[in-house]
Amino acid sequence: MPAFMKDELKKKDEEKLEAMKREIDDAISPEEGASSEEVPDAETPSEDAPQEEEPMDEAAALQKQVESLTAQLQETESSLKRLRADFENFRRRTAKEKEEVGAVVAQEICRDMLPLLDNFERAMATEDKASENFQKGVEMIFTQFQEILKKNGLELIETKDAKFDPNFHQAVMRVQNPELEDDTISAELQKGYIVKGRVIRPSMVQVVAN
Repeated sequence: MPAFMKDELKKKDEEKLEAMKREIDDAISPEEGASSEEVPDAETPSEDAPQEEEPMDEAAALQKQVESLTAQLQETESSLKRLRADFENFRRRTAKEKEEVGAVVAQEICRDMLPLLDNFERAMATEDKASENFQKGVEMIFTQFQEILKKNGLELIETKDAKFDPNFHQAVMRVQNPELEDDTISAELQKGYIVKGRVIRPSMVQVVAN
């Protein structure tokens, strides 16, 4: 209890004691002539007398402190649980971002190698070959190179007998062909590729528009 409250209680007790002494002196004084019935009961405080404040019980104070510490402990435990959940979410998000970065790297590698793939295809399409061994060697390198790209996630976009799909195809020319339905791919001008589910280059195609 603060010192100023103790002083205030002490002052009120002294005032009450003085008032009770005056009442007793007035009751026993022969000059007043008052009957004993009019004498206030010294043990019963007057309604106007200041009420004494009960000091805080020590056990109640300890109980209140225990309750406060318990509440703080529960709040700390809740904060730890939230922190643990946030860390787990961060770990999963970091793992997912790492996987996505790896996919992007593979996509970039394959995109950089596409011109080389195109050159191999052009060399194989040439009719004038120096020798049969040259052709076999080029074919072997081409096959080996394709396997490397496939191992890194490269997939060819199929266009044969397919309908035009803007998600996978790029229409660079429209032609009329009564034998085919509209939006049918009539020819492939450049191959398109997908890496790990993402189109890194759409197929350049001719599309039927009758």
